[in-house]
Amino acid sequence: MENSESPQGESFEVTPEMDRVRADKVLSAQLPELSRSRVQKLFDAGIVWREDTALAKSEKLRAGDFISYEIPPARPALLRAVDIPLKVLYEDADMLAIDKAPGMVVHPGAGTGEDTLVHALLFHCKGSLSGIGGEERPGIVHRLDKETSGVMVAAKSDRAFLGLSTAFAERNTHKCYLALISHCPSLPTGEIDAPIGRHHSNRQKMTIRNDGRPAQSDWKIIERFGTRAALVMVRIHTGRTHQVRVHMAHIKHPLAGDTTYGWQRNGWPTGVEVPRVMLHAWKLSLPHPVSGETLELEAPLPEDFKAVLEALRAATA
Repeated sequence: MENSESPQGESFEVTPEMDRVRADKVLSAQLPELSRSRVQKLFDAGIVWREDTALAKSEKLRAGDFISYEIPPARPALLRAVDIPLKVLYEDADMLAIDKAPGMVVHPGAGTGEDTLVHALLFHCKGSLSGIGGEERPGIVHRLDKETSGVMVAAKSDRAFLGLSTAFAERNTHKCYLALISHCPSLPTGEIDAPIGRHHSNRQKMTIRNDGRPAQSDWKIIERFGTRAALVMVRIHTGRTHQVRVHMAHIKHPLAGDTTYGWQRNGWPTGVEVPRVMLHAWKLSLPHPVSGETLELEAPLPEDFKAVLEALRAATA
């Protein structure tokens, strides 16, 4: 997951014995100390997740799925709306799409302040934000890592929350990223079909595992910077946690700045600073959760990403 935002957050991996069993039954088995109705409320609150998407209680789980959940405190603190500027790409009465800034955490948790996307959404929407996501995550149906910039959608109505959650769960979305990778590939395009699962020893990381969940990506070079780097477009056909980062590292082209997955400054062009993991959620296509109309959303590259590209062009000219 993006991070462990809550001190009460827990997670587990679905075993073969749980394969194709309803999510609510699996979670009830994991939490025998909770009543069935209390477990149902966790799903209703949108605080049970598979990968980075809220999970419906009726969905069938598969062996290897990584499930996370939170048990809210008895009296959760009310979040304060904070006037944080947002770049809105699309908005209507049911939903909105924003261009998330790099460095912004999506929702509050342990160690975060009042500068998350949720705080900003509460101010921007002025009360018209779906409450299904729970006290800590109103309107949130999917996530981006803190350092990743780009397109994110949020639900303003409960019917939009359910529609968006279904679209992500059933893979009725099309996601395209821009990534700056180290070492320019010899081929102009490529496909990656490698299953992803939780790392055996470092639970904050994902890795390629034979028993992981199926994951497919394809990539295409957009711009070359000598032999040391390339800007690539990556389309992901599945929605695994850290999929772009894990897949590109798997083919020996880790993302610039991504030390978690093997990027090293050694060999990087001298004088070209890398401020973060260079990944941008560029385009997202999905059906509108109420009307069904196809939405084509696009977020331009942020200034820090463009600055790195300009420095690379100068260094490799």
